[in-house]
Amino acid sequence: MNSTYATSNGATSTGSSRRVHAAVYTEPIIAWYEANARDLPWRAPGATPWGILVSEIMLQQTPVVRVLPVWLTWMERWPTPAALAAEPSGEAVRAWGRLGYPRRALRLHATARAITDRHGGEVPAAHADLLDLPGIGAYTAAAVASFAFGQRHAVLDTNVRRVLARLMSGTEYPPKSQTKAELTLAESLLPLDPPTAARWAVAAMELGALVCTARSPRCVDCPVLDRCAWQRDGRPAHDGPPRRGQTYAGTDRQCRGRLLAVLREADGPVGKPALDAVWSDAVQRERALDALIADGLVDPRDDGRYALPG
Repeated sequence: MNSTYATSNGATSTGSSRRVHAAVYTEPIIAWYEANARDLPWRAPGATPWGILVSEIMLQQTPVVRVLPVWLTWMERWPTPAALAAEPSGEAVRAWGRLGYPRRALRLHATARAITDRHGGEVPAAHADLLDLPGIGAYTAAAVASFAFGQRHAVLDTNVRRVLARLMSGTEYPPKSQTKAELTLAESLLPLDPPTAARWAVAAMELGALVCTARSPRCVDCPVLDRCAWQRDGRPAHDGPPRRGQTYAGTDRQCRGRLLAVLREADGPVGKPALDAVWSDAVQRERALDALIADGLVDPRDDGRYALPG
């Protein structure tokens, strides 16, 4: 790969000098990670590929503090893909609790079955095989291949994209949707040694989670503050489309959560009055219930009652 890219002083770099340039950023951040990383069970030396895959699915749009207790309970109950695959999908939805976006539970259950059926119950190491699993997209495949198997892939989550936007491009936030240019930049920074590349991936992610945060970045604690293009340019404010936080109260999503909570806490199928009691807006409630049924999260019974799937 001989393409050029801009350095922090506006010059360009090609060939082997690109790696020297990249190390100016990657090495300090990896060193910072070694000293400051959170002690999380899916990062422990004994963490299994399955445990890492489960964590990656749970952590999508959900903070660590909420994921940790659910992950621990989940892994105690289902330490292997086969253990989860042997149970109805509704049990995955029940155990998902209040993590939000419960379709992730269904996808994880489907993934467990695919791993059991196609790969003898072992999470596959090949990136292509990971991508072929149901519900596994580009980010999750790269993350599992890197963190579980020490491979060399660009792992671009929201935190990493924000770190690279500020550090290399001088912008406060990355584009709303990932671009090809972002992927090219991330790949240009990857250390050649696969285990080191995997370490860089998690280190950049942790820096974005703890220091280079979205709202209140702790720039004074950044290990590459003197090399940050955003800092050098005076931390220019975001000038793109307004970044609006997600609302929750009163939304269909909240209504869906209330309905699912009734079914999770029940010992068996429940009648319609039990669902009606938790949301007063009948039109919104019926719309949310229909959506849950369409998503496969609720099973309508022939006798007019409702239950979790499976």
